[in-house]
Order: sequence, then C-alpha cells, then structure tokens
Amino acid sequence: MRVAVTGASGMIGRAVCRALSAQGHDVLAVTRGAAPGGTQRILWQGAASAGTEWAAGLRGADAIVHLAGSSIAAGRWNAARKREIIESRDRATRVLIAALAAEGARPQAFLSMSAVGYYGMDLERSFTEDDPPGDDYLARVCIAWEAAAGEATQLGSRVALLRAGVVLSAEGGMLVRLRTPFRLGLGGPVGNGRQWVSWIAQDDVVGLILHALSDERARGPINLTAPNPVRNGTFGRAMGAALYRPAVVPLPAVAVRLAFGEMGETVLLSGQRVLPQRALALGYEFREPEIDGALRRILQRD
Repeated sequence: MRVAVTGASGMIGRAVCRALSAQGHDVLAVTRGAAPGGTQRILWQGAASAGTEWAAGLRGADAIVHLAGSSIAAGRWNAARKREIIESRDRATRVLIAALAAEGARPQAFLSMSAVGYYGMDLERSFTEDDPPGDDYLARVCIAWEAAAGEATQLGSRVALLRAGVVLSAEGGMLVRLRTPFRLGLGGPVGNGRQWVSWIAQDDVVGLILHALSDERARGPINLTAPNPVRNGTFGRAMGAALYRPAVVPLPAVAVRLAFGEMGETVLLSGQRVLPQRALALGYEFREPEIDGALRRILQRD
C-alpha cells in the first residue's frame, strides 16, 4: 500500500513509519520535521488551504494515518494553549480532508488518532466504545476531532477513530519524564494514587494501527488501551520494580495543581478505566497486556 502518515516525526509517527516500511509499504511522511528513514517527505502545512503543493503528493495514497496534533501535556492550559490544542486537531483535520478532496484523492482507509479523554474523567466507571462522551475540556476536544475526521467518509474512505490511552515508550512521552525521578528513588503515586491509568505499550499502538489498516471491519471508534488498566498507585509500584527502585514518595495533589493548573488536574489527578472491547473483537492479540511485564521490557531495553 501507499500510506501517508501525518505527524510522522512524532514519537508514534516514527514508529508507525518504521513498521510500515519494514512491511514493504510505500510511506509518505507528512511532517514539518525530518522524515523517518525509508520514507518520502511531504511538508505538512495543516493550517494552509486545500490544493497547495503539499497536498498534491497525497493523490495516490491508499490510506491515511492521521497522527498530527499539538501535545496536550506540554504545559499549562491557558486560553491560547487551549485554542492551539483544538485547532491542531479539528481545523487541521478538516484542512487535510479538504485537501484530499481537492486533489481527487480517494484513500480506502482514513485512520485518525483520538484519545480516551473522549469519555471524560471518572474514578470508578469502566468505559468501552459504546459509551457516550464526557463534557469536560478534553472530551470536547475529542468530540470535535472525531467529527472532523468523520468527514473523510465523503471521500468514500473507511474511517477508524483511534482513542489512545497513555502510550508507554522509551522514546518519549510520560515514561521518559518519569524515568529520572524514579531512578533517583523519588517516584511514587500522584495524588491519592486511586485514579485509573488506561495505558498501552507503543508496540501495541503500532500493532493496532497496522491491524486497522488491513481489516475492513475496523471502523468507527477503537480504544487503543491495554486490556488491564491499573490505578496510579499500582502503576508507580510497577515502575519502581522495573527500575529496581522504591516507589513510595508521593506527589501531593496540591503541588500538581500549583505547578500545572487545569492540565495537571485533568491529566495527572484524574483518569478513567477504558477497555479495548473493539480491538479484542477484531481479534487483535496484545503483545503487552500486563503493566509489570510491559514496563520491565520497555524500561530495560533503553
């Protein structure tokens, strides 16, 4: 297949490009950054109008894997940051689809990243793809994001909405930020440690994306989470065990709120238990279903 990957220079994008290239696919890296090895670069101009030069390279794409979006956890959520987060998803997705339409591109599949933030935050409930959205800021971002991606059906594309949980990778993201304090023996639960962490290993994110590309049944929302979410306290203990360090130093909720504001309250002190009902129904076999083994293998391979 000829597959275009937006956000190709990001952590997940690089891994997806590597995996597609290894399988012999022709990969178009749609990115502002450097293209991963073995791919053809298309300069991403997500805020530009349709029909520009960057869009012409998408004409022959059989599938789109749309991963582009500004980091949610990069800093405090002031008004400007909130606009950037949603525009980098909603507006950029609509521009991408308009560009495909203007160039006469008709990809068979359009896979768009979303997030488990769609469901809102809850300390006790479990969520599957059948559940309705929440009503907080992240839920509203995901609702707009998915609505924009849904417009790809007008191209005749099969649309899958990939609601990712916390992605565990040695290449970036949360684990890289936590690794140093945990190695220094300063790791532990965040807040009271009861909030759920719906996690997934990067290998399974890539595996599920490849599965969704090849399986015609992969349509609509698909939760990209491991089948065994854990409480934050359990996650901290598993992280400490993987690094052979104690994990008993808590990060108080008041410190999180002071340092990160609304972002910290939502991302670090809240959570939800999200289950991969659809992925399991599609027959996907998780490489890393349990947190202890996943953290051991990820943290000890770098």
